[in-house]
Amino acid sequence: MTRLFRIIAILNIVLLLASFGSGVVSWHYVASLRNTDIYLLHFVLGLTTALTTLFVHCLVLTYFLGTGRWVKEVCIAYGLPDGNWPKLTRDIKRRNTPRVILAMLVTIAAAAAGMAAQQQAWPGWIHLTLAVTTVALNLHVFWVESGNMQLNGRILDAVTTEVERMRAERGLPTSEEALREP
Repeated sequence: MTRLFRIIAILNIVLLLASFGSGVVSWHYVASLRNTDIYLLHFVLGLTTALTTLFVHCLVLTYFLGTGRWVKEVCIAYGLPDGNWPKLTRDIKRRNTPRVILAMLVTIAAAAAGMAAQQQAWPGWIHLTLAVTTVALNLHVFWVESGNMQLNGRILDAVTTEVERMRAERGLPTSEEALREP
């Protein structure tokens, strides 16, 4: 998942930067009333970026929920202590979730402010400020998520190694062999 996350996070960062850049160009052209086609490009890029950003963060939340539950269930099944790996996965999830939700909320706010600015209900500087915040915050959160995924991956590997060791001690087939049995 870490490798997949990096790929989609990089693609999302490219979208964030493209949306921001097209927004700056659009602001310039709309101010001079020379061309509004760039606005349509910015609108489509911005909407696509907002949805993609929300998707990536939701995927990360789901990943941490699922792997945390898996670690908890495996530790219960094999009698491993709760204070070790399940607690670590809970701590990772609890540290990660507020940042992810904040990044999602700021992204939504930037998109909403963009529409409000386009309708001239709000001044454009509010959208600009939220757009800058969205790009910076998402870059930071993607970095934190990546580190948390690497740590979580090491925990998953450690749990798997310990389970395989316990299965071997008990004379049980490896997990892979057990899955192949009819």
